Amino acid sequence: MNNMGLNEIRESFLKFFESKEHLRLNSFSLVPKNDKSLLLINAGMAPLKPYFTGIQTPPSKRVTTCQKCIRTGDIENVGITSRHGTFFEMLGNFSFGDYFKEEIIVWAWEYITEVLKISKDKLYVTIYLEDDEAFDIWTKKTDIEPSRIFRLGKEDNFWEHGAGPCGPCTEIHYDRKSDLPQIETTEEFIKAGDEDRVIEFWNLVFTQFDGDGKGGYERLANPNIDTGMGLERISTIMQGVDNIFEVDTIKDVLSAVCKKAGKTYGENKDLDVSIRIITDHVRSITFMIGDGILPSNEGRGYVLRRLLRRAARHGRILGITGTFLNELCNVVIDSSKGAYEELEEKKDYIKKVISLEEERFAETIDQGMDILKSYIDEMNAEKINVLSGEKAFKLYDTFGFPVELTEEILVEKGMKIDFDAFNKEMENQRNTARAARGTSNYMGNDEGALNNIPMEITTEFLGYGTISSKGKVLSMIKDNEFVSKVGEGEKFVVVTEKTPFYAEMGGQVGDIGTIYTDKFQGKVFDCKKSTRGHILHFVEAIKGELKIDEIVELLVDSTVRSNICKNHTATHMLHEALKEVLGDHVNQAGSYVDGDRLRFDFTHFSAMTSEQLKEVEESLNSEILKAYDVNTEIMTIDEAKEKGAVALFDDKYKEDVRVVSVGEYSKELCGGIHVKNSGEIGLFKILSESGVAAGIRRIEAVTGIKSESYVNEKEELLKEISATLKCGEKDLLNKLNGLLTTLKEKEKEIQGLKEKLASGIEDEIINKAENIKGINVIAAALDDIEGDALRNLCDKLRNKVSDAVVVLGSRVAGKVQFVVMASKEAVAKGAHAGKIIKEVAIITGGGGGGRPDMAQAGGKKPEKLDEAISKVSQIVETLVK
Repeated sequence: MNNMGLNEIRESFLKFFESKEHLRLNSFSLVPKNDKSLLLINAGMAPLKPYFTGIQTPPSKRVTTCQKCIRTGDIENVGITSRHGTFFEMLGNFSFGDYFKEEIIVWAWEYITEVLKISKDKLYVTIYLEDDEAFDIWTKKTDIEPSRIFRLGKEDNFWEHGAGPCGPCTEIHYDRKSDLPQIETTEEFIKAGDEDRVIEFWNLVFTQFDGDGKGGYERLANPNIDTGMGLERISTIMQGVDNIFEVDTIKDVLSAVCKKAGKTYGENKDLDVSIRIITDHVRSITFMIGDGILPSNEGRGYVLRRLLRRAARHGRILGITGTFLNELCNVVIDSSKGAYEELEEKKDYIKKVISLEEERFAETIDQGMDILKSYIDEMNAEKINVLSGEKAFKLYDTFGFPVELTEEILVEKGMKIDFDAFNKEMENQRNTARAARGTSNYMGNDEGALNNIPMEITTEFLGYGTISSKGKVLSMIKDNEFVSKVGEGEKFVVVTEKTPFYAEMGGQVGDIGTIYTDKFQGKVFDCKKSTRGHILHFVEAIKGELKIDEIVELLVDSTVRSNICKNHTATHMLHEALKEVLGDHVNQAGSYVDGDRLRFDFTHFSAMTSEQLKEVEESLNSEILKAYDVNTEIMTIDEAKEKGAVALFDDKYKEDVRVVSVGEYSKELCGGIHVKNSGEIGLFKILSESGVAAGIRRIEAVTGIKSESYVNEKEELLKEISATLKCGEKDLLNKLNGLLTTLKEKEKEIQGLKEKLASGIEDEIINKAENIKGINVIAAALDDIEGDALRNLCDKLRNKVSDAVVVLGSRVAGKVQFVVMASKEAVAKGAHAGKIIKEVAIITGGGGGGRPDMAQAGGKKPEKLDEAISKVSQIVETLVK
């Protein structure tokens, strides 16, 4: 048997099946594509389901892959045992209606015995009880001994999942104790499996039936082959080790964990659990982030967060301080980058995501651990083993401590959570939140009448095609009460039968404009939707009177609407430009669009460089100038996905959605209002880029006339600066650099003059020295001598006088600076610069300390400096022996 490394085995498998005319495909992402049944890819065949079901045509009838997978169903066992893991790689070869049992059985035996060179007397095979065809192929087309083949029932050797394609399978097993007598009976084989003597490492599935889910099977005209061999498991066999944590690439990670923790694996069973958990989880999180998954509180992002925080917590158990997972991921990347190039390409990004999440967790974990420890102490004192749901919820809700961690820590102590009570607390919080949302409105008061407009009152929105329309007044609300008429000077809310006004939604502000009749004129200063979905016009009556059932003219402010449209379309295009410049991990995290500017929040984990901002700006302006038509289409959510439309929250959309396309450059689901052509946007100009939360960046920008005004303002500013500096704009930098150089020279000259001034008063200061118990105490209050000049003067005075303590204080810019130095002789007699400076600094409203021979401090009360200096002799006298 060859002693092959994990990476070597992977490559040998893929090459072997390439030699059998299989198309090698790269591993698919861990994020399923168009498969809502899966949160994460958990099997080698999962990404290939569209080919098996016939929804898509495969690129070849023969395919081979090594697929990265995540399974967290038995996460509680990860680390506890030495064979469970959340991340694994699955080797597979697949036939889509091409070859069948004979080919794959023969090839499998060839690969195992001739390429891997596993001894035949260490191998056993199982087949489905009724699969005589497979038995005949094994016994007639390979040289396996028939006595090593065992027939098992549906539970073990028949692949079936409800109605649909299914079929028998054959599994290949390895005997880890072949020095024992050969297994003779099926009962002995099953017992050997239960005892881990034999382990299954390759499953060949023969998808030959279409099952009805009720026990009925119809043979498929074109049966398929689907095989799966765990790369980590076959690696344990090839390397002669007992578990996955001893496999070469995984052992490298484990060794790095031990080195970081200063622990030796195998010396302490409890610590070994933590070492294994970190080893496994850091592999998972590295690959998940590499595939664009980000930590969050839901879905696959929550799986990532849970794994990362679980690993971080076990790092603390091992005594590791600070962040460390971001370092360990280097080992994962280095060992896997040959097969997964994206890991190396995204290395810095992966490390940054991990660092930010570790830092965020560290902020909550310490406090949560302390509180949980106090709860555990209370439980021990009261001799109970169930943590109340109220306390578990407080940890979760108030301190952000994951309930899974609470549960895991309690289990380690033989305790548990009252989950029924915890869930009730969670539901109470949701009800409270819902109630809070229901009692507040857009104006910040009790919603009252606004939330009680009858549901039969509806408004037809016409704003996609026009900015003006007629509409019948259906309802009016003033001072939170329904009214039948309003008069001049009053503010009210009106609902009309039709309207061109866009109500604030999706980050786009509501329209403003006018509402009028021949006897009434009102200013619409906002437009929003009620919680029931009614379009509410917020109006101030300028003149006249308006009554229920009157027909009004509604006119949107065209200038503001036009600017909003420009900014909204620009946000869609900005989203695409950011993906192109920064990477596909960029996703919208929020937006706000009004007539003055746009604000776009997006996922990214570091400040953008000036070069990146310039690239985004130039790329976007280039696309704007291509004058793309902006089209909107109504389609189903599935049709939108097929067209590549971007949607952040699928569950918020109804079956029919509105897709806004800017040429072929951008496609997004959006209910907002846009320009007709990208050329209308004009100049796009970024005003700022900043961070708003961990992993969330914000860009603010302007378009159209606002961007022109911005550029003009900058141009005027440049002209003013040029006039002030008396040079042309092209010479500004040279002029400024020259002024800065001159300024530095002057500052240096001033510093030199200060030092000369200070040295000139040395004798005057020394003449005021007092002798306190054999120590020459020199103390002086000065003005405008600071920093190095003050320190140099203090040092010179100490060197000029033997057995000296020198205390200098200087008034500088409304504050006080102190320097105290003591000679070796003075220190030996009890003088201490740090203690002296603490006393004098306190007098001037400051504080500080330092070494026995030298100390610095500051004060806030320069008027107290003379008093502080007068106390020096007294302070020294109390210190000297």
